[in-house]
Amino acid sequence: MKVSLWCILLAGIALGGYLLNARRSTAKTPPVPSAEVKLGDFVDYIELRGEIAVRASTVIAAPYNTGDLQILKLARNGSQIQKGDVVVEFDPSTLQRTADQSRAQLRQVEAEIARANAQQRLAEEQIKTEMMTARFQRERAQLDASTGEVVPKIENEKNALALAKAEHKLRELDSRMASRKVGLEADLAGINRRRDKAKADLEQTEKNMSALTLTSPTAGIITMLPNSRARTNLLGGGSTPVFKEGDRAYAGAAIAEIPDLSTIQAKAPVSETDRGRVQTGQTVLLNIEAVPDKEHKGRINNISPLAKVDYSSLPIKKNFDLSVELENPDPRLRPGMTATLRIEAERVPNALVIPADSVFMKNGQAVVYVLRDGLYHARSVTLARRGVGNVMVSRGLSAGERIALKDPEPASGK
Repeated sequence: MKVSLWCILLAGIALGGYLLNARRSTAKTPPVPSAEVKLGDFVDYIELRGEIAVRASTVIAAPYNTGDLQILKLARNGSQIQKGDVVVEFDPSTLQRTADQSRAQLRQVEAEIARANAQQRLAEEQIKTEMMTARFQRERAQLDASTGEVVPKIENEKNALALAKAEHKLRELDSRMASRKVGLEADLAGINRRRDKAKADLEQTEKNMSALTLTSPTAGIITMLPNSRARTNLLGGGSTPVFKEGDRAYAGAAIAEIPDLSTIQAKAPVSETDRGRVQTGQTVLLNIEAVPDKEHKGRINNISPLAKVDYSSLPIKKNFDLSVELENPDPRLRPGMTATLRIEAERVPNALVIPADSVFMKNGQAVVYVLRDGLYHARSVTLARRGVGNVMVSRGLSAGERIALKDPEPASGK
């Protein structure tokens, strides 16, 4: 009986010792991730959100003076096209009706010209016939008048009057013929002007119809442009869809473009607060979502001198357009791809650098938790710089120390 009690007592002591050691072991290795304080270069980055773009492109726009424009056929967005390939076809129905009307009007005017010419020829023939008759009568009167010496005086006077009458008739016919010719020429001139106008209208309509088919002036990748009239939410800065078949376009509207991939670059807006920290020539690292398997590098080659107001969000901001020239651009890059730009704004050598997640604000002071003897101890530090994801410490830490990446106070019971 006594042996059993002693066994139970010894087992309890052993269990208590095990639990105590386990507790101490847990206290010495708190489950808090940590990082090492390192001595190296502190790099302050400015992170921007932008996209891939090109400096030059060929824009394909809707024609002018063609009336109502509705897209009948459209090349597939992002497809490879060759020079001369059809990019856009607009519905020709309206212009086809106009052309049919112009043709009908031209045929009508040409028929009027044919009738006028026929009437003119008929009138000329009639007058010529009358003139031949009048000449014959004048010649007969002249012949009769030439016998004045052998005929009585009264007969001679009759012959003279007949000759004068015949000559007068001939002059009258000449005048009528000239007058009729002038009138017919005037009528024909008016009809010819109507014909020329109808012909010009038809030619212009046919030219406008040919303009309804837009072809590519060069080879490349076609990119459809936004249709501003189809914006889904005008008040909230909603998305603007690209042109598609069935859409209507206004004269001169930019439908598509063929970017010159040899001029590819990255563009992003930089805020007023960061404008003074960027300048041309700075190195840029790019993360392009569509091509994530390659590191992309570049340099700032241009910053717009004037700010552009951004109304897409509140409060309204002012941004400067920034462009980056890429080093050895990947051939897979295409305009419109989303890119994250990291610009090296400042570099400080031989600095103590720690992750930004390791700094906690306690009572208005910057505090880190240093691991010593298995426990984390709070320590105030002085920060010299703040960057994207890291900070530079000027006082309070030494290289090689380990600090907590999460607040350990709840876990340590402090």
